[in-house]
Amino acid sequence: MKNTLLMLTALVLFMASGCKNNAALDESTAEDLVTAYLKSNPEYETAKIDVGEIRFRSINDMILLKKYKGLKEKGLIDLTLQKQKKKFLSKDSTYFYMVSLTDQSKPYILKQDERHATVKAVNYELDEEQPISLLQSDSRIAKVTVSLKKVKNDFAVFLKNKGTASDFITKTYKVKFKKETGWILVGE
Repeated sequence: MKNTLLMLTALVLFMASGCKNNAALDESTAEDLVTAYLKSNPEYETAKIDVGEIRFRSINDMILLKKYKGLKEKGLIDLTLQKQKKKFLSKDSTYFYMVSLTDQSKPYILKQDERHATVKAVNYELDEEQPISLLQSDSRIAKVTVSLKKVKNDFAVFLKNKGTASDFITKTYKVKFKKETGWILVGE
């Protein structure tokens, strides 16, 4: 009798654990989901730079020319002086440079035409030091809030709007549980 009761209890527990849908979301699973999402849909800020023949003439243009020369030193662009017009007894001269993007800059280029290029200037990556916040409304839907840190690249000197003063942003993603696939990230 005691063995039968013990066997019956074990059977009920085994069946109950077998029917469980494994819908418990933990921080590790949430982090994996967000990391996979950021690999396929990266977060970034863009900058627009001029390419082709560019004229530099004033002091403000010389500051811009220094930015281009910095990119040339890193091998991201080719910068060649086409012609120079020197004004007699004047500090202002006009310089014409030909700017072209190199193969080394390909990972950063989003869009390019004959006069302009839109490039990635800041990438956002998951901040490993900040904790992930989970808000599970029911057993199948949850919101995951993460901190993404800014990682500037060499094109960041061309950002017009320097953005916020912080070095991170906070994003919230919605995740759902499906029996066939498990937890999936469905959007922001």
